[in-house]
Amino acid sequence: MDQFFAKDFNGQAFELFGTSHLIAISVIILCILLLYFFRFRMSEKGKQIFRYTLAIVLVANETCWHIWNAWIGEWNIQTMLPFHLCSLLVWLAAYMLVKKSFHIYEFTYLLGIVGAMQAILTPDAGPYGFPHYRFFQIFISHGSIILAAVYMTWEEGFRPVPSSLVRVIVGSNLYMALVGLVNWALGSNYLFIAHKPVTASLLDILPEWPIYILYIEGLAVFLCFVMYLPFAISDFRAKKQAAKLPG
Repeated sequence: MDQFFAKDFNGQAFELFGTSHLIAISVIILCILLLYFFRFRMSEKGKQIFRYTLAIVLVANETCWHIWNAWIGEWNIQTMLPFHLCSLLVWLAAYMLVKKSFHIYEFTYLLGIVGAMQAILTPDAGPYGFPHYRFFQIFISHGSIILAAVYMTWEEGFRPVPSSLVRVIVGSNLYMALVGLVNWALGSNYLFIAHKPVTASLLDILPEWPIYILYIEGLAVFLCFVMYLPFAISDFRAKKQAAKLPG
């Protein structure tokens, strides 16, 4: 148990796409598939229990992450404030689940899923491989963000609309500008817009600062449209089908 929470972990360091990493990814995929196959089968009470339970998991997991960092002496305002996309979305997704907020859903679905997927594929785990606490914390946090977004889509009937794209793109740019000011004031690297992360990530394949920020910007806009595409296709087919009906 001492090693489970240890700052200086004596176990195997995290291995990108190693056995434990692939198992963690598989477990998250399995949870998503189970949620899909059992959609429409929950009672209203069951839906409420699921939403509140997942919200508690998100909040408790993130709170424990802050407590652990304070305990090992690593908590600081340069790295631990909730300004990274997924760190912010943990709290917002929990609120969305409890309050069934559509506007937060827009950001959680259009940005949260792809952001969490990137963190799952290239997690910032450092030396903390399985079975360290940090290993579990990463995948629970980001996997829960994805589950929250797909649950609200499949079970609660939420879906983005064309204006969602405008709100998310404009809102995320305003947020990035705000975080840029925070980074300048604190000497931090929230959103990784001051420099690339020191650990391996998908940003490594992009040009150096500041050019890679433009790539991130373009990629984020593109992915928002990709995430919206299934709904756009569905709407197009529905309109086409309606046009064929006798008036």
